[in-house]
Amino acid sequence: MSTLLIIANIIILLLFIVGLYTLQKKHVSFSKRVFIGLGIGILFGLVLQFAYGTKSDVLKTTIDWYNIVGNGYVKLLQMIVMPLVFISIVSAFTKLKLANNIGKISSLILSILVGTTAIAAAIGIASTLAFHLDGAQLQQGDAEKARIELVGQKLGDVQNTTLPQKIVSLLPANPFQDLTGERPTSTIAVVIFAAFIGVAYIGIKRKNPEQAELFSKIVDTLHTIVMRVVTLILRLTPFGVLAIMTKVTATSDYNAIWQLGKFVVASYVALIVMFIVHLLLLAFAGLNPVTYVKKALPVLTFAFTSRTSAGALPLNVKTQTQDLGVPEGIANFAGSFGLSIGQNGCAGTYPAMLAVMVAPLAGIDPLTPSFILLLIAVVALSSFGVAGVGGGATFAALLVLSSMNLPIAIVGLLISVEPLIDMGRTALNVSGSMTAGLLTSKATKELDTNVYHETKDSSLTV
Repeated sequence: MSTLLIIANIIILLLFIVGLYTLQKKHVSFSKRVFIGLGIGILFGLVLQFAYGTKSDVLKTTIDWYNIVGNGYVKLLQMIVMPLVFISIVSAFTKLKLANNIGKISSLILSILVGTTAIAAAIGIASTLAFHLDGAQLQQGDAEKARIELVGQKLGDVQNTTLPQKIVSLLPANPFQDLTGERPTSTIAVVIFAAFIGVAYIGIKRKNPEQAELFSKIVDTLHTIVMRVVTLILRLTPFGVLAIMTKVTATSDYNAIWQLGKFVVASYVALIVMFIVHLLLLAFAGLNPVTYVKKALPVLTFAFTSRTSAGALPLNVKTQTQDLGVPEGIANFAGSFGLSIGQNGCAGTYPAMLAVMVAPLAGIDPLTPSFILLLIAVVALSSFGVAGVGGGATFAALLVLSSMNLPIAIVGLLISVEPLIDMGRTALNVSGSMTAGLLTSKATKELDTNVYHETKDSSLTV
C-alpha cells in the first residue's frame, strides 16, 4: 500500500511539472512560472504533511524522490558556478570592461558589502532588544543536545583560525583545487585568479597583440558556451522551486516554529527592515526600488527556497546583467564576493541577534554603547570568509560569539527553526550582493539605466 502511495505522489509531482512546462511552451513569463511553482509547492507540501505526518516512511521516501528534481537542480547550478565566475571575469578583461578601474570596482563592492553587514548587525541588535529576546528561556531537547555537541566540535576550528588567517585563506594557493569548489572561500579565490589572468592579458596585449587576440577569441567562445549552459539550467528554475518548496513545507516542524515564534518573528522583522535599507540605498542612488523588487523577485525567491547563495549565483548574475543593466564584470565581482564576504543575513543580522540574547548570561548589559559598537565591529570584520551554502550562518555566529567570549550553546538551541530563518537570510544575502553590484555600477557610471528602467514583462529571458 505504501509503495502505491509513493508512486501516486511521484505521479502528482510529475503532473505539476508537465503543467509548468506547458506554461513555458505558451510563453508565460519566467517570473510568473517561478511564483506558480512556489505556490503549488507550498500547498502540495502542506497537503502531504497533513496526509502522512512528518515521520512517516511514505513521506520520507516521497521526498527522497522529489529531491531528484529539487537537489538535482541546485547541484546543476553549483556545477556551473565556478566556470561562470572564472570565464566571465576573464572575458570582462578581454573586452576591456575592467582593465582601467578594477581597483575602484573591487573596493566599492567590498565597502558596500561590509558596510551593509554592519547596518544589518545594528538592525539585528535593535530587533532583539525590541522583542525582549532572552537566550536563557530557550529549551533544550534531544535534537538540540546533538546540535550543541556538533557546535562544540566546530568551535575548535573557529577558535584556531584568526582573522588575518581567514583573509589569507581567500587567496588561491591552488587555483585548480578552488575551481572544484573544495574550500568555503573557493569562489573568491577563483575571482582573484581570474583577475590575475585578466591583468596578464592586458600586459600581453601591449607586447604581443596577435597572441592576445587569439586568447580573446578563445575566451569569447568559451564565454558564449558557458552562458548558454547557464540559460539551459535556469530554464529548470520553476521545476526546482516547486520540488524544493514542497519538501520544505512537507517536512517543517510547525510545532517547534510555534514555540520559538517570537524569535522567528524578530528575525524576519530584522531581515525585512534590512531589505528596506537596500531599497533606500537604491533610491538614494536615483534607482527606482519598485523596479528592483519586480526584477529581482525570481532570484530572491529561488534563494529563499533553496537556502544557497552559491546556487543562486548564476541566476543572480544573469538578473543583474540582463534585467538590471549591471556590466557583466561588476555583476560577477559583486555576486562572487557576496558569497563569502559581507553576507547581510547570515553574517550580519543572525550573529548580532544571538550575541545580544546571550550577553546577560555572561554578565554583560547588551544596552551599553560600548558592547553594541564592539559587536557591530566584530560582526563586520568576521563577515569575511562565510561560506555561501547552508551552515554559513552557524559558522559566522560561532566566530562572533567566541570572539566576544559569549556562550555558544544558543547556536544549537535554534536547530528546529534554523531552516525557516535561513530561507530569509539567504534571500537577504543575495539582495545585498545585487545591491552592491547596482550601487557600484551607478557610482562608476557604467550602469545601463535604459535596461534598468525597461518595463517589459520578461524578468530573465530563458
